[in-house]
Amino acid sequence: MTAATFIGVRHHSPACARLVADTVSALRPAYVLVEGPADMNHRLGELLLGHELPIAVYTGYRDAQRRHGSWAPLCDYSPEWTALTAGRAVGAELRFIDLPAWHPALAEVRNRYADAEARYAEVVERLCRTFAVDNVDALWDHLFEIEPADGLAERLAAYFDLVRGDAEPGAGDIAREAYMARWVRAAVADAGGRPVVVVTGGFHRPALVRLAEQGERTWPELPEPPDDAVVGSYLVPYSFRRLDAFDGYQSGMPSPGYYQRLWESGPAQAARGLTEAVTVRLRARGRQVSTADLIAARATADGLALVRGHRHPARVDVLDGLASALVGEALDVPLPWATRGRLQAGNHPAIVEMVAALSGDRTGRLHPSTPLPPLVHAVTEQLLRHGLDGSGEVRLDLGQEIDRERSRLLHRLRVLAIPGLVRESGPHLAGPAVLVERWTLTDADDRLPALIEAGGYGVDPQEAAAAALAEKAAAADPDQLAGLLFDAALCGVGELTGRVLEDLSRAVGAAADLGSLGRTLTVVLAMWRHGDLFRISRSTTLGTVIAAATRRALWLAEGVRGGAAPADPGRIDAMIAIRDALTHAATPLELDTRAALGVADRIAACHEAPPDLRGASFGLGWSLRGTAVADPERAVRGAFAPASAGDWLAGLFALAREEVLHAPGMLELLDELVGAMTGHDFLVALPALRQAFGYFPPRERHIIATRLVRWRTGSGRDLMRLDAAPELVAAGMALDERVDAALRREGLITS
Repeated sequence: MTAATFIGVRHHSPACARLVADTVSALRPAYVLVEGPADMNHRLGELLLGHELPIAVYTGYRDAQRRHGSWAPLCDYSPEWTALTAGRAVGAELRFIDLPAWHPALAEVRNRYADAEARYAEVVERLCRTFAVDNVDALWDHLFEIEPADGLAERLAAYFDLVRGDAEPGAGDIAREAYMARWVRAAVADAGGRPVVVVTGGFHRPALVRLAEQGERTWPELPEPPDDAVVGSYLVPYSFRRLDAFDGYQSGMPSPGYYQRLWESGPAQAARGLTEAVTVRLRARGRQVSTADLIAARATADGLALVRGHRHPARVDVLDGLASALVGEALDVPLPWATRGRLQAGNHPAIVEMVAALSGDRTGRLHPSTPLPPLVHAVTEQLLRHGLDGSGEVRLDLGQEIDRERSRLLHRLRVLAIPGLVRESGPHLAGPAVLVERWTLTDADDRLPALIEAGGYGVDPQEAAAAALAEKAAAADPDQLAGLLFDAALCGVGELTGRVLEDLSRAVGAAADLGSLGRTLTVVLAMWRHGDLFRISRSTTLGTVIAAATRRALWLAEGVRGGAAPADPGRIDAMIAIRDALTHAATPLELDTRAALGVADRIAACHEAPPDLRGASFGLGWSLRGTAVADPERAVRGAFAPASAGDWLAGLFALAREEVLHAPGMLELLDELVGAMTGHDFLVALPALRQAFGYFPPRERHIIATRLVRWRTGSGRDLMRLDAAPELVAAGMALDERVDAALRREGLITS
């Protein structure tokens, strides 16, 4: 039986792409087997329609447990692409042989063609030290892209054997390689003695060579997703920018614009083209690049290539030459091509432009006959129907139903992260009532890819937005939850059901910060009470969150300890939110007011609880019980310790402001207690007292002042006017005390 020819490649390598094309053309195999999603085999004709590359196969997966999105990008110089095109040219049977992207073996893989070397960094680092290069990209260029093609297959095999070594692969790799090996064995058995070419990532090659000699030789079955799963695979336009490692792409091979030139015209022309591209870009941005600069850059690049053993300047040779000629000052960060990953902040502007020039600006286009997910067609039709398919500013009057519907469509697309739609103004979370919304619409090249990717959420904007919000709800914390629910209201999907409600309740039930949970409860309660504009008043979804948040907030409050800790506005606001929920929603949501009052009474009597929380808890009981509260005068007297009186009163006033203001004798009691303080105690308590009385609005503070002045003097408003700031008066009083103390110490006064 004829053995297969295994070609291990680095994804997006021109040298590997050329080797694959030459091998397929020379062998004219019966089968060309390619690492790629096997569930796309019946759609290979669609893949080869005649698109403008780069494109990608995007797979979206969603079930009750997880959601996953994965890309398999292809450009002109991708070995997988040349395997398919060269194989079709010689009449070979073409097959993708890897597991589908949704399979659990690829659950952590966002990019099927990511570099495997990253998992075996020790070997790569050793090779970099041996060849005196900075990273694997420079190493790869040195070994394979710039060197002549003679013996390339053997050198690649040796390289990937070394990279794979004796390391134990992960469970996902084992499953994928076992599946791919079954395809290889079946193809060899079916080839009738004709060659079979297998093109996979070089990391997998050693295992496939071994596994191809053992096991059954029948065609493998295609794995089926779970019954409740929603799976879709579509072709997506891609761009060089998304393909660039400097922009965060998982695979290596940065600078796709450069490698496109290398693929099309070889290393010498690619070096010249790179210099031209950088020069044009810098000059277009107003930076002077003289002929002398270019001569110096070229001479430096040629010299570096000679020293580094390159027949032609490699990518890093050209870049180092340009940096040397165009950047005269010291650099704060390493040159980006000396490291890996995203471009760091702090790079010299010329360096940033050089990296951008290497990236290129090519964007792929799909053939007009390419099938698209239903969401793309639905969005296109709805934007056209609502007059939102153009560019410019859009003003929406939310008092009109037709504009509310337009707003809902735009918000659904915003939640799905569709580009080209920017909301400039409109209703905001916990903001004032706004009936006008403004958007700016622009054409965006990446809108179609984003819509295709979002197609995994549903077939129309409302369904897709609801699914996206449900996914976010599963991982939401209390600070995110209110915004998430507000987004649901803006999208017109205010009622969430089933598992989503369970996720919301679980997120609230797991909240650990009382202040954060209080903010959520405040906003959600306001939406539940006043959400008529968005049709969410008395919403079941919001009611579920309110009930869960109220119970959790009470539980958290009872667990707070802190002794004499100062007043915490977030903690006090949470108690206000509990009071409001019990006041306005106890009956319709079946909140247990009696149990809440029991919690409040226990906190109010707990000396280990912070003073503000004790005061707020007493105020909660007073506001809910009204005149039935037990002896407020005694409670105030008992809590009035100078060091903490202001903090206790802050909690009380925040929760029971009206009750304090109208309780007979309460203001007079407070005046008595404050007046009995020594000057020192008053200065200690003053900041907290000012914070406490800040919970009264200006009009009520005026009422308090008027009553106290009349009670003390029986007259005039003039006593309520203070020409100096209270802080200055307090500082003056403190100075007077220090002067008196010094005079007494020196025997100058005796009284």
